[in-house]
Amino acid sequence: MPSKFSKFAIYRKDMNRNGDTICALATSYGGALATIRVSGPECYSIIEKLFFPADSSVKLDEQGGFRIIHGDIREDSELIDEVLVNLYKAPHSYTGEDSVEISCHGSFYVITRILELLVKNGAASALPGEFTRRAFMNGKMDLSQAEAVADLVASDSKAAHRIAINQIRGGFSAEIAKLRSELLKFTSLIELELDFGEEDVEFADRKELRKLVLQSRELAESLASSFKLGNVIKNGFPIAIVGKPNSGKSTLLNALLNEEKAIVSAIPGTTRDAIEDTININGLIYRFIDTAGLRETSDEIEVLGIRKTKEKMMQASVILLVDEAGEKAEEINRRADIIRRMITDPDVRLIILVNKIDGCDKSVVDELSKKIYLDIDDSLLFISGEKHIGLDKLRRRLARIFEKRGVTNEGVIITNIRHYEALKHVSESLNRVITGLDEKRPDDLITTDIRQAIHYLGEITGEITTDEILENIFRNFCIGK
Repeated sequence: MPSKFSKFAIYRKDMNRNGDTICALATSYGGALATIRVSGPECYSIIEKLFFPADSSVKLDEQGGFRIIHGDIREDSELIDEVLVNLYKAPHSYTGEDSVEISCHGSFYVITRILELLVKNGAASALPGEFTRRAFMNGKMDLSQAEAVADLVASDSKAAHRIAINQIRGGFSAEIAKLRSELLKFTSLIELELDFGEEDVEFADRKELRKLVLQSRELAESLASSFKLGNVIKNGFPIAIVGKPNSGKSTLLNALLNEEKAIVSAIPGTTRDAIEDTININGLIYRFIDTAGLRETSDEIEVLGIRKTKEKMMQASVILLVDEAGEKAEEINRRADIIRRMITDPDVRLIILVNKIDGCDKSVVDELSKKIYLDIDDSLLFISGEKHIGLDKLRRRLARIFEKRGVTNEGVIITNIRHYEALKHVSESLNRVITGLDEKRPDDLITTDIRQAIHYLGEITGEITTDEILENIFRNFCIGK
């Protein structure tokens, strides 16, 4: 099946194996069952050499697609495994080619033997991402959808899964296609005017064009701005746990993770390096970072740890300042002010955690709650990391912070740096178009900038791409996908 994208895609000669039939394990080793995927023009003839249906009258090449056949994999008279073979006919398959998926037992030996037999009978071992690359080349999906396949495989939270599914279903592609189509229509009309330059005709309404370009730029900038949120959804929201030594930072991390991740000791300065781990809270991944205690010290290693603490604070979406219930409110306020002055991103939130409340009277908590100063976006919680008191309130507070940032909405959110960079180029090109229209620059210069924007939009979907881009994308896929 010829692809609407294939004429734009350029592969290195050694990567162009569209005439080959390829095979690979599509599931991981170690399970009770495994799936081996085979795709390509010789798919059925290769399978027939090693697969023997339980019903000997069944001929694979005579079957329609979407059929499951029971039988044995054999090499000569040796039985390798009893399997189910799933048949797909082009173009109605993942790759758009004739394809077969062999469901076998998950034994390493069985899987290896079947793959060896497939290669022995004419199949080639698939490269990383080669099945999805063929799906792209055969027009089954555009490039942004293909990239979302890798994101779906890697998703480890509800939010990351939702973004990947939305992109695979074409949510992002639809936005890009709409943008590109409108810009193409107008640039074609302007170029038509250039062909009739001597007759002083106007096919493209300049006011309508300016309105469209403004709307297009707004959409491109809106999509690009979602990358910051999409990136942290994909990789986990970074939350730095900071405070003076022995305030209970490591105990808090262990309590949140429900495991002894960090060393807990009464000796100040035990944590010399940043310790990170992630947990899933209500479908979002949070990356907690336990850092070295902030204090004046001459210990060279501890100084390096404190320097790294400050670096992690600059990368965090939320900073948890851990202090103790036995500390004076003035000291807590002083440390909170120091951290506020270090925060440069207005989206970063500070949560002051007064720890070890299990060892003090309620009057102490009441007094601190009155005297601890909070900025408008700050929060104050009283907890005990050791006794797990107040941790549910902390989890709920974190969830509310990120819900307000639109994490749970159904809009298009981008997570791919390649898409972000292309959208920034689109926005820059459209800025030049607006300037050109306002300054009444020649039409050929305006169409050049519109064409530039169209070019970058085409790079996102793969309608315009290069071998380097494609190779970089698909080599990061797992084999079998």
